[in-house]
Amino acid sequence: MLQNLELLARDAKSWPFEQARNLLAHVLKKRLSDGERDAARLLIDAGKADEALATFEVLRRPVILETGYGPSGLPHMGTFGEVARTTMVRNAFRALTGDHWPTRLIAFSDDMDGLRKVPEGIPHPEMLAEDLHKPLTVVRDPFGTHDSFGAHNNARLRTFLDGFGFEYEFFSSTEQYRSGRFDQTLLTLLARFDAAQAIMLPTLGPERRETYSPFLPISPVTGHVLQVPTLERDVERGTIIFDDPAGGRTELPVTGGHVKLQWKPDWAMRWTALDVDYEMSGKDLIESVRESSKLCRVLGGVPPEGFNFELFLDVEGKKISKSKGNGLTMDEWLRYGTPESLSWYMFQSPKSAKSLHFNVIPRAIDDYLAAIEAYKTQEPAKQIDNAVWSIHSGTPPTHTSPVSFGLLLNLVGVANASSRDQLWAYFAKYLPEATPQSEPLLDRLMGHALNYYEDFVKPAKSYRRPNDQEKAALTDLATRLKALPADTTDGELIQAEVYAVGKDHAFEPLRGWFGALYEVLLGSSQGPRFGSFAAIYGLPQTIALIEAGAAGELAA
Repeated sequence: MLQNLELLARDAKSWPFEQARNLLAHVLKKRLSDGERDAARLLIDAGKADEALATFEVLRRPVILETGYGPSGLPHMGTFGEVARTTMVRNAFRALTGDHWPTRLIAFSDDMDGLRKVPEGIPHPEMLAEDLHKPLTVVRDPFGTHDSFGAHNNARLRTFLDGFGFEYEFFSSTEQYRSGRFDQTLLTLLARFDAAQAIMLPTLGPERRETYSPFLPISPVTGHVLQVPTLERDVERGTIIFDDPAGGRTELPVTGGHVKLQWKPDWAMRWTALDVDYEMSGKDLIESVRESSKLCRVLGGVPPEGFNFELFLDVEGKKISKSKGNGLTMDEWLRYGTPESLSWYMFQSPKSAKSLHFNVIPRAIDDYLAAIEAYKTQEPAKQIDNAVWSIHSGTPPTHTSPVSFGLLLNLVGVANASSRDQLWAYFAKYLPEATPQSEPLLDRLMGHALNYYEDFVKPAKSYRRPNDQEKAALTDLATRLKALPADTTDGELIQAEVYAVGKDHAFEPLRGWFGALYEVLLGSSQGPRFGSFAAIYGLPQTIALIEAGAAGELAA
């Protein structure tokens, strides 16, 4: 489904395609001479990427995109966002090149890092305390399910990514170091040690500068990852000499997993050894990207293409911090919203700071549903820029939910529902053929609506009494709806009556009338399209609700 889209992808305006075009330019510059690059570009722009790959052998190597993960904790919202957004760029690149050019997405786990502190809420903290400073893949698993704490969290990461259907290759830092995959680049760093230090030392404070080395040896005595100065280097032997606090003066090879690198040199080494073409990162890492890019060049590599995304803010506009717990976890979002709505949220304006709080979930769900509906009637040039194209890898679903999430939230409230079965009962007349099996998304949304209403909407509800104008209008609306057949399920017919009452009672602007309906009848400042709501809730029940609101009984 990603073939024959080259011309559309070339002109697409959404950010994944901008990034894909940047990535294409980067790879062509990296692998070809100026003359070759011009020739390849002409072919690709003409929709003949397959001919470009056939002509230039170096283009047949896969384009490699990378994301990183620190397995000292569980996968979180940032992990999802980075993989989801990188996947969107990958699919845009595939469309841009007719899906002829192979790509790989590496999910890299930095699991050779030393455990710096005991995470909160983990069983057997005393055991972890005993293993502090050891590589995460050596630290014992407090859950007792895997060979190490790193292996446990790596498994959680893979289960997490698999659950969202991401296509990726998992790389363990420990396995890459120990297998020799990084050996040649590590030896290059040893030979160019002074050049690397010239980049890193000016970025450090005076005390840190005195002891800094890009190499972190693993103590043969304690197994700790040591932050100690490199005293001597032997480029021919491929070794460093350092003082081990537990074993005195020690010589170790920099290869074979005997050392790991400080994180900025490690990042640069990875880019070089794995030939990474693309990696995005947060705005807080702009300086780190700049320094790692310089180190990558010292190592003989080419820094990858990428961009810096903005960080999330809490409801008060403050930066989200895991230690403060002022953000929203993955489990929390998925209790109240769908995975697709989270992908929708991640797609929107990644270079702009956004609030990541419970209050954004209902809007994200309904915006996603609206985008699916819009996609059905859009021209191909508009479809490819629609977020749902990127969310669903070019094949968005043709059917979603017949009602909005906002409407479901209000239905839960007025029906005092506590189960999906109760909600389905209200749909019996409105959608007589619908079942949980035929409308699986609607069924899922019901569960999310029940959770969200109970935890957030119900505690914040505030009904008010109507003023004289509103009371008269509500009474009139009840009378007009009584004139309709009691089994009416035509939401547009009901909506027309609601609209007519607002006009006849001189509400200016008319939205004041709809605001009154929501505040008096639903206890909220916002609400669903009232006709659709009444059609599902049932006309007799809606009339009773209106009469109770007009009498001020709901506010009481």
